[in-house]
Amino acid sequence: MCVKGLYFFTVLSGLAASGVLQVSGIRISTSGDMEAVNGTDARLKCSFQSSFPINPNDVTISWTFRPLSAGREESVFHYQQRPYPPLEGIFRKRIIWAGDVLGRDASIIIRQVKFTYNGTYVCQVKNPPDVHGTVGEIRLRVVTTASFSELLVLAFAIGGAIAAVVILLIIIMSCRRCKRRRQGQLEGNEEAPRKERKDPTVCHPSKAIHLYLSETSIEVDSSDGMISEASTKDPSSSEEEGPSSDDEDDGDDSD
Repeated sequence: MCVKGLYFFTVLSGLAASGVLQVSGIRISTSGDMEAVNGTDARLKCSFQSSFPINPNDVTISWTFRPLSAGREESVFHYQQRPYPPLEGIFRKRIIWAGDVLGRDASIIIRQVKFTYNGTYVCQVKNPPDVHGTVGEIRLRVVTTASFSELLVLAFAIGGAIAAVVILLIIIMSCRRCKRRRQGQLEGNEEAPRKERKDPTVCHPSKAIHLYLSETSIEVDSSDGMISEASTKDPSSSEEEGPSSDDEDDGDDSD
């Protein structure tokens, strides 16, 4: 008998290890206990996990309510392909669908909670063939004012939002200042092209050669091919000497 039991346990273990035996069951998670200030909206969070793919056409979600005092259980909300808020009862026109089936979210919102809403809210989800599993429960307590912990969380949330906005503004202003500074540096670096400054004592090389040639003449001695030093003559003196030579020639002719 013990051998048969051991054999049966071994077979089940092998099937589970190979994936042939698949354990099904909806796993639901809720926020547990929560408080809501009278007259405000309360979000009842409920998420689920299934062993099978989610089919939006087959998934059903239901919320029910059990009051703290003795009373019957009341339907709060139902979903099947589309949301069905209650048409009568204390939750009429007070329930808003806030979930997403594909996102495995089955949350709802209760608008303007009242003290009569104190009690336990049960979330149940079915995803055929995964229809068995645990249910989620939320115990709601409606209070006159928020507790210190909730006020502290709210203060931190508001402070964090303000700090984020301030940091964002500082970053934007810093970026603008850096951009303006870079533009100023670029404008400072862009100088007008400098004009070439000429030395009045230096002239163009071609002109210098021309002047040199005009002031200096080179004489070549045809007899020995030697180049003699150029003689510098004043053009005006040469012109004056010219006529004198002509006069001498004229004198010789006359004789």
